[in-house]
Amino acid sequence: MLYLSQVQGRKVWDAWSRPVGRCADILVGNLEQPFPPVVALALKDHGAPAQFISAEQVSELFPSIVLKVPKENIRPYTPRGDELPLAGRVLDRQIVDTEGRRVVRVNDLQIMRVEDRFCLSGVDVGGRGLLRRLGVERPVHALVRRLHRRLPESIIPWEDVAPLQHEDPLRLRISREKISKLPAADIAAILNDLDRRTSHALLAQFDDETLADALEESPPEVQAAMLSHLTPERAADVLEEMGPDEAADLLADLPAEASARLLELMEDEDAEDVQALLGYPEDSAGGIMTTEFAWVPTGLRAAEALEYLRNSPDAQDDEVMPYVYILDGERRLRGVVSLRDLVMAPPDQPLAQRADESPLTVAPLTSQEDVAYLMAKYDLLAVPVVDSQTNEMLGIVTVDDAIDTVLPTAWKKRLPRLYGG
Repeated sequence: MLYLSQVQGRKVWDAWSRPVGRCADILVGNLEQPFPPVVALALKDHGAPAQFISAEQVSELFPSIVLKVPKENIRPYTPRGDELPLAGRVLDRQIVDTEGRRVVRVNDLQIMRVEDRFCLSGVDVGGRGLLRRLGVERPVHALVRRLHRRLPESIIPWEDVAPLQHEDPLRLRISREKISKLPAADIAAILNDLDRRTSHALLAQFDDETLADALEESPPEVQAAMLSHLTPERAADVLEEMGPDEAADLLADLPAEASARLLELMEDEDAEDVQALLGYPEDSAGGIMTTEFAWVPTGLRAAEALEYLRNSPDAQDDEVMPYVYILDGERRLRGVVSLRDLVMAPPDQPLAQRADESPLTVAPLTSQEDVAYLMAKYDLLAVPVVDSQTNEMLGIVTVDDAIDTVLPTAWKKRLPRLYGG
């Protein structure tokens, strides 16, 4: 394999072995391909402006850079603007390894020959790339071999790379498409690891839903920092995509003036849900509950209940739906049935026959510790929060939010996100 460090700075010779200049950079195109082709070399000679030579006129890159034509027949290459200069835009920059789901720094770039063209094949992010650039890879490799050890390579295939160039919105969008396919927890970790300028540029590329999911997986201080770099209108849109409990937690950490401004910009229904949660103590059932849960009206049969859920916006917001709650016309809790029991019930069976009509509930001011104790004692995935006076169902506390009382937030966010909320 050939590397950029073995080409950069070397003399370029024409077909008659006459010097043409020195290679300052390599340009590649079609970045969406697994092996983007080299389209041109950037040459410099004695401080003169860079000139570009089409890769079609290059015969060899190593051990010498040799052209196929004499210098009189060189056809200048005119960059179109969508090429990627490897030394200028990738080397020593941060990138995302989408397979390893991590942020790394580029130490060298790997180039290979495929038939009659050169292609970018990978990125060297290990110490060996640094040694190669310093010109000491061979002696260090020989020394390591004498010690009966190996000098490890750390090459990431280009197809697993998302280059992050905050000054290049076009290519940043390509990278965003790769990164947005990762789990939200990995996106949050990547945003946290990036330098501030690159992180903010990438934030602007995500859609509201992806950004909301990433914010839900981030520590509070990272959430506040990310939100502060969005316009108030965009921040409100992102908050609307978050679970009400998560949005309320985030707003509670912001200055009162900023929190009030964002609530004003949110849709009325979303703002009301979040405002209601903000009215409860932070360590109470009301403070940690979510208002998104699946429910059906009383009097339905099993098949009717399933059809109702398929068309229910509330059910669609419940990401996991461990239980389905039965509410009357006043939104009073009349029973609860597990999703498994509902699915397994005969279609014509009245849902009331499958439901627990006296489910365990908690009041909104029940302490978070007591909620966690009850859920552990009765092996519950979620517990309803009801108004103690009217029995109106206000929301649910999911198990991941309940265990926050016994696990630090940083550790809780590392657990599998199995339950909605």
